[in-house]
Amino acid sequence: MQRELFDEQHDLFRESWRRFVNNEIVPHHQQWERDGIVPRELFTAAGELGFLCMAAPTAYGGGGVDDFRYNLIIAEEIQRAGVAGSGLGITLHNDICLPYFLHLTTEEQRARWLPGMCSGELITAIAMTEPTIGSDLAGMKTTAIRDGDSYIVNGSKTFITNGINADLVITAVKTDPSQRHKGMSLLVIERGTEGFERGRNLEKLGLHAQDTAELFFSDARVPATNLLGQEGCGFAHLVENLPQERLSIAMSAVAAARQAFEWTLAYCKEREAFGQPIGTFQNSRFWLAEMATEIEIAQTFIDRCVTTLNRGELTPEDAAMAKWWCTELQKKVVDRCLQLHGGYGYMLEYPIARAYADARIQTIYGGTTEIMKEIIGRSLGV
Repeated sequence: MQRELFDEQHDLFRESWRRFVNNEIVPHHQQWERDGIVPRELFTAAGELGFLCMAAPTAYGGGGVDDFRYNLIIAEEIQRAGVAGSGLGITLHNDICLPYFLHLTTEEQRARWLPGMCSGELITAIAMTEPTIGSDLAGMKTTAIRDGDSYIVNGSKTFITNGINADLVITAVKTDPSQRHKGMSLLVIERGTEGFERGRNLEKLGLHAQDTAELFFSDARVPATNLLGQEGCGFAHLVENLPQERLSIAMSAVAAARQAFEWTLAYCKEREAFGQPIGTFQNSRFWLAEMATEIEIAQTFIDRCVTTLNRGELTPEDAAMAKWWCTELQKKVVDRCLQLHGGYGYMLEYPIARAYADARIQTIYGGTTEIMKEIIGRSLGV
């Protein structure tokens, strides 16, 4: 299906980014999967070519183009190349963390952080989840108590993407532990802060090249000038930015489903059983037809959501719909694609096996499918 979402500038950007992925990521992806982390040089190489923080003002080294279609292209090409683990840190940096630094910072903070973020010298992460809480953010235990010109931070976070590589960690804390949502604030905790320690690089089912860490804070003294937005408004700030985060996950899910389908379609045309290609059997054709249809339907909705986001009109409900539907679709498509590969689908030398492992987290992080349905249900008045 012909997509009308992109113009010539987007096509040129896609060509450049595809070359970068093919030259700078694909040859090293398997080694990075074994290492459990990508080198920091990947970020600086991407920054040098303008692939980081496209929405940041040019005065700070950004692209000066607030157009989420470029973010969509980056996600699609990462999935096309089958290197989700190696590229996820870049999409987190661009899609999820950057808006906080654009919209909640003072001029002094922007001057301090944005140039390094645009160049790739400062890698970002966001820390919400704790060992004892996931979706119930108001129940967090990490505290930040004001002490003169600083906050004293105590607590821990877990499952933090970019946790090892990150230089700037947007950290959700309780500045007023007696309150729930109204007691939350956001602090940027920087690499080298005394009392801030990183735990192990967590071993995961999939996305092995993406470092994911535990973070620990023990009387960590963070300057009050590192407060993002207003004290006590952390939950509101998170709510404002979560729709874009969820759309980012959803559009990666559709791109991943499409690539899994393309691998499988080619395999079904080549692999033979009982003297004919397996794609010619009715069950295979029907599965392929269903997947092709559902991927196109999901893509249409994603493209609409990106357009809506660019207008500043993406609602939490639409983002929740996109997130749960597209990530569940990814799981279903990849599972069926693996089945059509037969025994070879279970072999890690085939990309569909890695895609199967990588897909499983999609319905969990950024808000589980169940939480997404709850958001939508509440909007219906039930």
